[in-house]
Amino acid sequence: MDLLLSYYLWIVIFHIMAVLSWMAMLFYQPRLYVYHTEHKNKPDFVEVVKIQEYKMYKYIGLPAMWATIISGILMIILRPDLLNLNDPWLYAKLFFAGILVVYSFSLEHFRKRLEMGIYPKSGNIFRAYNEVPTVLSLLIVGYVITKTFSLAFTLITLLIGAFIIYKVLKQTPKDAS
Repeated sequence: MDLLLSYYLWIVIFHIMAVLSWMAMLFYQPRLYVYHTEHKNKPDFVEVVKIQEYKMYKYIGLPAMWATIISGILMIILRPDLLNLNDPWLYAKLFFAGILVVYSFSLEHFRKRLEMGIYPKSGNIFRAYNEVPTVLSLLIVGYVITKTFSLAFTLITLLIGAFIIYKVLKQTPKDAS
């Protein structure tokens, strides 16, 4: 364990790089679903997008998510002092990171449906869905940088995120088909 502790900062660096890779997928995958949905009547285009969706999720997003989770667990094992009940920022971070994990798996659910030619949501819904990781990552980064939990910051961020999602949903749907 002491040997691993001497590599703690390298584990943090690996964790940050894994998060960046995972976030790339979380930010781009729903955008692919917008293209897929709005161009469903263009089979050649859809076939290319399906390949991109598959590779983005399976080769980048999923491995990066697991690398993020494993390195995060390792960091907590090496630094259990971070789990201080009097300073709940890490619990808030873990809560919202857990929601990102669920969100990530939901993207795979939608990918499989779209691959089968089932269009469960409109392009506008996927546009709005695309805002979710931005809001959650803002909260997570805020907690990590400040090493504190602020209810005001959390509520304001969630309200602004909800407003942005609302505005995206109210946009006139694009008709690219």
